[in-house]
Amino acid sequence: MKEDKFILKSKVYFNNQSIQLLEQISGTKAFIVSDGIMDKLGYLQKAVDFLSNAGISSVVFTDVHPDPDVKVIADGMKLYKDSGADVLVALGGGSVIDTAKGILYFASKLVETEGKNFRKPLFIAIPSTSGTGSEVTNFSVITGEDGKVCIVDEFIAPDMAILDSTCIQHVPQRVVVDTGIDVLVHSIEAFVSKDATDFTDALAEKSIKLIFENLELIYKDINNADARDRVLNASCLAGMAFTNAGLGINHSLAHAVGGTFHIPHGRSNAMMLTAVMEYNADLAGTANGYAAERYAKLAEMLQLPARTKREGCVSLIRAVTRLKSVLGIEDHLSALGIDKTAFENALESMAEAAMADRCTPTNPRQPSKEDIISIYKKCY
Repeated sequence: MKEDKFILKSKVYFNNQSIQLLEQISGTKAFIVSDGIMDKLGYLQKAVDFLSNAGISSVVFTDVHPDPDVKVIADGMKLYKDSGADVLVALGGGSVIDTAKGILYFASKLVETEGKNFRKPLFIAIPSTSGTGSEVTNFSVITGEDGKVCIVDEFIAPDMAILDSTCIQHVPQRVVVDTGIDVLVHSIEAFVSKDATDFTDALAEKSIKLIFENLELIYKDINNADARDRVLNASCLAGMAFTNAGLGINHSLAHAVGGTFHIPHGRSNAMMLTAVMEYNADLAGTANGYAAERYAKLAEMLQLPARTKREGCVSLIRAVTRLKSVLGIEDHLSALGIDKTAFENALESMAEAAMADRCTPTNPRQPSKEDIISIYKKCY
């Protein structure tokens, strides 16, 4: 019997200047995972100061880089273990939060192998980008020797998420695009997932609507505070949706190609999106299955033409294509400067990695290895 459930572990706080809530938490020592950008912009010091006002001292780890790998996790684990912290704060983008999750996950496993009980810290996530939704998810993506590995465990979901859009007002335009499209992919994949429910649908639908209404606005003007709040909220809503419903092959393909050619995660997802939607909807065939029906429902919600499933799918894909164009996202992987021979040589290994990815089982249409390769070729 399928066990339908909806879990939301994280308490979510949202408002301008809500980072000040750090003054109200309980603890003795905090281990803060952040990066050089948040340090340079002064947000890291703000966090340290607010924690100090609560009587909590801080140890800071800022050696985080995009696509965190096992070395970063190991370095962070050593400092975390020595700190004796009872509060863990992740302040930054998806890579920072993924690093904090990785440190927490592997630190607990290490303590367990020593036959001891792991004392879990209060885990607080404060995102500085509107994209991953990682502040409320049980997902973490770590780069290993064989590519990106997706960890899925309820243990690593933050206890508290603070959404303060002032923390994202200095985000570069390209990061706004990459992370914003990542939100859209999260929501669409959660909505068409085999494990979607009424609860995840409500979150995914709202997130999609907010992205279509506001992402272009903050792309043009990051100082649009209202739109900035809405996109940050959309990111969190999408995270709630996919941590319960799962994702699909859009992420599986993006993990593999991004890890192979070092493409930012959001951009990788954007490059796969329309081709994956066409495949899932079976536009080359009957366009009459589950995914086609779900895409058509989204088209109706967005008030796009959807008199038939096929028309709804085409309308939604066109709307996505238009949004990508307005945001300046390249049409094909080749436009990113990826060498054709190198790409062709990597097809087999990328397809195998995508097939084995943790996101593939909940895709609405189960692909073969040949299907994956065909989608990759279409995206190139």
